[in-house]
Amino acid sequence: MDRVLGILKPAVLATQSLVLRVTRGVTFGVRGLVCDGERVLLVRHSYVPGWYLPGGAVEPGETALVSLGRELDEEAAVAIDGEARLHGLFFNERMARRDHVAVYHVPSWRALRPFVPNREIREARVFPVDALPADSTDATRRRVAELVAGAPISPLW
Repeated sequence: MDRVLGILKPAVLATQSLVLRVTRGVTFGVRGLVCDGERVLLVRHSYVPGWYLPGGAVEPGETALVSLGRELDEEAAVAIDGEARLHGLFFNERMARRDHVAVYHVPSWRALRPFVPNREIREARVFPVDALPADSTDATRRRVAELVAGAPISPLW
């Protein structure tokens, strides 16, 4: 299945980019770097291969933090426990050439309920920061390295 998703990924991203350009203009997303320094929460989608930081689109009328809370609940059944801090704002030129992603560091979180796979998210798991899954996305690896290893923060997704 992951092989098929890998083959389809460019078409899915191109279609998603086209839809966003036509329907939204500038797009703004949010991701949670849910990480206590030793462990990080990642999700695996049903429609693209790999492991990602949880998150999604900031909907009209939402603040970025409200969106982050909603996305963490929807995608991983977790809630922010304490303060989320802005890690960085990143330009995602691959998505729509006008897409930006705000990444918040969430050092403390709590489970709201057991995670149940759904049509969008197949898995939500916590991994050691030094043992990310081999198919973690490059952007996921960069954000973890920036936070945990002190790598320079890039402006690009």
